[in-house]
Amino acid sequence: MSTATISVPTHAARANAGAGLGKRSAKPVYAHRTLGFGVPATSDPHHFVVTIPRGNAATVLISEHLGMGAGAAPEQVLDRVLLQRARWSAIRAEVQRAFNARLKEHNLATGTWKVGDNPVDRLLGKELCVLAWAIEHLDPDKIPVAVRNWLALRPEERWWLFGMTAIASGGIQDGEQGWRVALRYALGDVAQNELVHSRRLVPKVDARPQQTLALFDD
Repeated sequence: MSTATISVPTHAARANAGAGLGKRSAKPVYAHRTLGFGVPATSDPHHFVVTIPRGNAATVLISEHLGMGAGAAPEQVLDRVLLQRARWSAIRAEVQRAFNARLKEHNLATGTWKVGDNPVDRLLGKELCVLAWAIEHLDPDKIPVAVRNWLALRPEERWWLFGMTAIASGGIQDGEQGWRVALRYALGDVAQNELVHSRRLVPKVDARPQQTLALFDD
């Protein structure tokens, strides 16, 4: 009769196994706690909300919540744009990818679009409005062009476009006015790679690098 042998793990093996278990159970440590896409988990911060109803036909609402910083403003919530569901579906994946890449750069938790209210950081929300305003009445075939052009913009360029548009035509009923129409043509008319190609034909005046702003600074 053969005698079975039992292998007893060494102290080092047990320590390595324990270390591996610790790594699997460790949770990521972020710069600070956030909700949705980068909204600080504080009392009533200035942020945006993307409201996605159930059902494939319901429109998606993007609104700006001024929070405690609103002061004596008559309106605390500003409805910025309504998007047909098909138009929202055409941009949601690229927007999520771009926003999450930015959040990861700043050691913040990433987000995912869900049915219901999706909080979005106030600066990322401004950037989203620029794209949403550009495509709300755009030929659906041109939406991919608008997304590419939007991705090619620097964050501070998107913030500037939001500020200029919101001043006079930032309401939910202003889709055919002023800067809203300008955004439609600026982002949806010519692909960015074509613009870059044409710029190469023009002599460079100043090739020095330009200073850019941090993610969460105006």
